[in-house]
Amino acid sequence: MVATNLRAETMKLMDKRSGIEAEMNVIIERLCQPGGPGISGNLLDSEGFPRTDIDIPTVRTDRHRLAELRNDHKDITEKIDQNIQLLHSAKLAPTSASVKDSGQRNAADSKDQDANIGMSSSFSNSIARGAPIAMDVDLVVNRPFAMVDEITDASPAAEDGLQLGDQIVKFGDVERGENLLQRLAVEAQQKQGQAVSLLVMRQGALINLKVTPRAWSGRGLLGCHFRVL
Repeated sequence: MVATNLRAETMKLMDKRSGIEAEMNVIIERLCQPGGPGISGNLLDSEGFPRTDIDIPTVRTDRHRLAELRNDHKDITEKIDQNIQLLHSAKLAPTSASVKDSGQRNAADSKDQDANIGMSSSFSNSIARGAPIAMDVDLVVNRPFAMVDEITDASPAAEDGLQLGDQIVKFGDVERGENLLQRLAVEAQQKQGQAVSLLVMRQGALINLKVTPRAWSGRGLLGCHFRVL
């Protein structure tokens, strides 16, 4: 019963997170439309006066709302991860408790230890053992680490299918960890002219893309900006 309630709560959290992501995408697209100020662009003109080509109060409201949504998204993701850990623990617990013979118990414990060593944070081996369901595995393995919050038209990123609001799960060999922006830049430089595998989460769905970092008429090798989540 507890596991059932926890799973139901997790599903509700997933739906709520998807709604947050959809609202974030709308705001990001609005801020980054042609001539717009972007996520963090200057609201003053070259002479230091407020820009007259944009609605500054609306921009500030959008940016404030986006900051709130980012915090909510982070909190919900952390709660989802905690629930998944609890679900996984609940599924492992009965394994040793149901073993009656001491010799069988030792064998079972040894098997669990071997499996735990191989699982790490991805729970990869536990799929075969039927521990977490696919939803659980996706949430842990495919947790995004960055979001595309600006993208230039006709840039390599845009032409290769990347979109505003896409959340980066894996870029080439780069996954979650330290110094993400530096590692992303190095990966793009090292793979210049090569198709790089890219896994993104777009409105709750995982999408595989290929992007090729390359020189073009604009800045950088991709023409987009990543914000670390």
